[in-house]
Amino acid sequence: MAIPKIKKQDIINALKYIDEKGVPPHNQSTKYKLVTETGKWYPPKYVVAVAIHLAKGTDISTEGFNTIEAKTYLESQNFTIETKQQEKFELSVTAKSVGSTDERFTMDNLSLGNNYKPLDVYFKKANGEVVKRTYSKGERRNSNQTLPRIAFQVFENQISAMSVEDKESFPICKYNPDSPMIRGIYPSVDEFKKHHKTIEYMIYSYDKGRQFVIYCWNIFSTIIFVQECLKRFGEPGDQFILTYREKDKKETEALETKTVAQEELVQQFKGYRNPFSSMLISSKNLIFRGAPGTGKSYLAKEIATDIISNGSFDDYRLLTPEQKKQVEFVQFHPNYDYSDFVEGLRPKINDDGTMGFELQDGIFKKFVARARKNYEDSQKSKETIKKEISVQEAMTDFFSNIELGVDTFKTINGNEFTLTSVDDHHINVSIPGNATVNKLTLKLDDIRKMLESGQKFDRVKDLTTFFGKTFATQEYSYNFAIYKAIKARKGISPKAKVKQEELKKYIFIIDEINRGDISKIFGELFFAIDPFYRGKAGEISTQYSNLHSDPDEKFYIPNNVYIIGTMNDIDRSVDSFDFAMRRRFRFIELRADERLEMLASLENEELEAEAIKKMAALNKEIAAVEDLNENYQIGASYFLKLKTLDFDQLWTDYLHPLLQEYIQGMYDEEGIMNRFAKAYGYQRPAEGDVNETTQDQR
Repeated sequence: MAIPKIKKQDIINALKYIDEKGVPPHNQSTKYKLVTETGKWYPPKYVVAVAIHLAKGTDISTEGFNTIEAKTYLESQNFTIETKQQEKFELSVTAKSVGSTDERFTMDNLSLGNNYKPLDVYFKKANGEVVKRTYSKGERRNSNQTLPRIAFQVFENQISAMSVEDKESFPICKYNPDSPMIRGIYPSVDEFKKHHKTIEYMIYSYDKGRQFVIYCWNIFSTIIFVQECLKRFGEPGDQFILTYREKDKKETEALETKTVAQEELVQQFKGYRNPFSSMLISSKNLIFRGAPGTGKSYLAKEIATDIISNGSFDDYRLLTPEQKKQVEFVQFHPNYDYSDFVEGLRPKINDDGTMGFELQDGIFKKFVARARKNYEDSQKSKETIKKEISVQEAMTDFFSNIELGVDTFKTINGNEFTLTSVDDHHINVSIPGNATVNKLTLKLDDIRKMLESGQKFDRVKDLTTFFGKTFATQEYSYNFAIYKAIKARKGISPKAKVKQEELKKYIFIIDEINRGDISKIFGELFFAIDPFYRGKAGEISTQYSNLHSDPDEKFYIPNNVYIIGTMNDIDRSVDSFDFAMRRRFRFIELRADERLEMLASLENEELEAEAIKKMAALNKEIAAVEDLNENYQIGASYFLKLKTLDFDQLWTDYLHPLLQEYIQGMYDEEGIMNRFAKAYGYQRPAEGDVNETTQDQR
C-alpha cells in the first residue's frame, strides 16, 4: 500500500504529537532519522504513521509501507533524513544501583537484553583501577556471557569458598517483578540441568578443570548475579561497566533462527573492538603473515568491518551496501600485473564496429578514486557544497531538457552543432557544417569547473586564461557555447539539503600479496603507498599519464586509505618479496593457536574443545620434525570444515595431503606421517572396515 496523500502540516503536527506522547519502543528507527533544525530527531516511519492518523483519523499503524518509502516521502516534503549512527550505551552496576545511559532500560524488564549486543565489559575498583576480562584460548570475546565471566574472574576465590547451599541459593536472574528468581551456581552442567531444564547456561572453568555453571541468556540476564557479587564480596565504590548497542536487524533475524545466540565479539581497543584495528589506523599498511589456516583473510575482513562500523560489529555481512564500497578485496597471483591493479590499455569495440584500445583504471585506482572523492569532499565548506549541488542540478536540468541530435547551438563564430550523447565524463558533439572535423568530444568536467568558479566568461579567450593555457583550442569554442546555454536557463536552487561530507575510512585487502610480482604490480606506487607520503605530498605521474585527458593529472593516495595484506610464511615466494615493500608495511605474525576463537562458529562446545585438542597435539608433533617449524603448523580455519565433515574426513581429505607435501623427500616419510596421524588421533580403518563401508554406500 502506498502512503496516502498527506500535507506537510500533517507531518509537522505529527512531530508535535510525538513530542508530547513519545515513541513506542517497537517503533524506534535503527537506520534513519528525521532531523529538525533544532537538532531533535524522530523515526521516519512512525512520523508518517502518526501524520496519517492525524489527517485521516485511522489507527496509528506502520503496516502497508516500508522505511524507504517513508524516508523518500519525507525528503520530497523537504525534511532532512540522515542515516542514524549506531548509538552506544553504558550500563553501570554497583552494589546499590543499576543504571544505563539508555533511558529505555529498566530492571523491571530484563528481557530487553535480547535486543542488545555487548561491546565491552570491565570491572572498575573504587580506587579507579580497571580490570579487564582475561580471555582463555578459544573463548568467544565479549559475548552475552562476558559480564558474569568477569564477575567470576574478580571474585573467583570468594565464590569458590562458599558452601554448596549458599551457591545453590545464589540469586542469578529475575526478568520482571512477577517472574520467579532464577538461582544457583553449580559445579557441572549435569548438576545445573537437575535444577533447570534449559540449555541457557554458561560455563566458567577455573582451578585445573573445576567449573561454575549458572543460568545465562541475554546481556541483561545476569545483572542481578553481578550485583549480588558486589554486595557480598565487593568494596564500596566498586562497579561493573557494560558498553552495548542495539542489534542490527540482520542480527535480530539471526537470533530468531538459532536456539542459542552466542555471537563472536572481540575486545574493544581504543574505540575499536579488535586490537589490530588500531594498529592499522596508526600504521596505514599491515601484512599478516604466518602458518596456513590461521584465519588471516577472515581477520582482515573483521578489521575492515570493525573500523568502518566504528567498533559496532565485525561481521562483514552487516555492512550496508554503501559501507561495503569502503572495502575492496583482491587476491594476487603470478599473472597479476600493473594494468589489473593501477591502469592499462584494454580492448574495446568502437561505434563503427572496429576494434581499438582504451585506457582503463585498475581495481586499486578505482578504489582510491572513491576514497579520494570522499576525502576531498569532506574538506569542503557548506558554501562550496551548496554551489556544487546547484551547478550539478543546473547541468542535469539542462541536459535532460534538450533533444540529443536535434536541438542546435551556435559557437561565437556562428558554427552550428548538436549534442549527440552525454555520459558521466564526456559530451559528444556533431558539427555538420565542418568538413574537416565534424565530431568532437568535450570534457564534462571542464564545463562544471567553469560554472562552479563563479567567474563571468564573456569570450573564448577567457577560458584560455582560466585553464592556464597559452593558446585556445577548438574545444573551448564549444565549451563556451554550452556554458552560455546553461547560464541562460533560469537559475536552480538546490533541492537537496546541504550537509558536509563525513570523512570515511577505506580499506583495501590484498590476499596472498607475496604471490604476485610486487614490482610489476605496484610500479611507481611504491612511493605513493608509503605512510609518510600519503596525500599530495606523494603525488606521482603514472606510467600512462600521457594518455590521460589531462596529461598533467597527478595520482595520490589520500590519508583515509588503509591497506591490509596477507601471506603464508611457507610459500616459497616469500623469499623474493620486494624489500622496498617490506619497509612500507608493518608485519604481524599470527601463530597457529592465536585465532582459536573462530572455532566458536562451530556452535558446539564439545566439538570445539576436541578440535583444539587435536590441533595442539598435531602442531606439537609438526614442530618436533627437524626440517619443519612453526610456519608449517595447522591453523584453526582448517577445523571449520568440521561443520560438514567428521575428524577422519578432515584428516584424509585435507590434512594428510598437506602434511605429505611438507615432508616429501625427507628421510622416513612414512614414519613421520604415522606420528602425525597418531598425534591427531586418526586410526586407519582395517581392510574389512573399508570394504564394509564401501558396501554400505552402494
